[in-house]
Amino acid sequence: MSAIQHFLLVFDHRKATLLCARDFGTDSKSALAAYADMEKQYQSDDMIEIVLIGSDSIETVKLTHANYFSGSASVSKYLAGIS
Repeated sequence: MSAIQHFLLVFDHRKATLLCARDFGTDSKSALAAYADMEKQYQSDDMIEIVLIGSDSIETVKLTHANYFSGSASVSKYLAGIS
């Protein structure tokens, strides 16, 4: 089994764009620090979504979190309240 890799994603729902996809490898401390920094930086902007994901590879992240890479996350956020 391979070690868990850490990926920080920053998604702008306004622009439907992934602003950042940063790979920290197995360095969880740096990944958590960067996540905390991004949370502080964008704390007043509810249209920016910041996630820290643990996975075996960026390819897996692109499959499991495809909405961030395809732009569909911006649409799904608004459709969530529609019944």
